[in-house]
Amino acid sequence: MRSVVIIAGGLVLLGLFVFVARWLGGASAGSMVLAAKLFLPVWLVLALINMWIGVARAGYSISEELPIFPAIFGLPGLAAAFLWWKFS
Repeated sequence: MRSVVIIAGGLVLLGLFVFVARWLGGASAGSMVLAAKLFLPVWLVLALINMWIGVARAGYSISEELPIFPAIFGLPGLAAAFLWWKFS
């Protein structure tokens, strides 16, 4: 359940990036691409912090957290990659 909440949080964060990009740069395709480009490294860092918290504080091993990481990073990352591709 926690993973679903984190993935949903990533999608909400992507939505915020898109909203701010549209607010600052207008509804141009370039602002959507910029939002996706900025979101991906930020989300990677946040997903890695989530993995570290799972290992350091929740008591999971790296081998338990590692299979979950691609889903947590990948689903919002794929949404951002789709935006990047669609508006390029």
